[in-house]
Amino acid sequence: MESQLQVWNEYLKLRDQSQELMPDLIGVKNALTGEAYKEGVLSTKVKRLMGLTAGLRAGCKYCIVGQTMLAIQAGATKEEIFETLAVATAMGGTPGLSESFRVIQLLGELGKL
Repeated sequence: MESQLQVWNEYLKLRDQSQELMPDLIGVKNALTGEAYKEGVLSTKVKRLMGLTAGLRAGCKYCIVGQTMLAIQAGATKEEIFETLAVATAMGGTPGLSESFRVIQLLGELGKL
């Protein structure tokens, strides 16, 4: 499996390129995600973990790696991430489990296992 840190860096590069190529569209998308993930009744950390389950269910590698990185930045622990993987697997079955291997690999690459 490819390096998940490389996937993250590739995503960041493509995100920046998209901002330059489609500033209006990306501006709207950024406003939406900014509103969705801001602190509220649910913390940003919890919302990012929820986003991780959705990414796992969709099989979206950029979503999986991105939401994991952003959840960690919001303070998520490996234990919270593992519980999130369990919920995603319960809802998505073995496809959710197989996609969760990206998260485990990323945590290893970050030295968080």
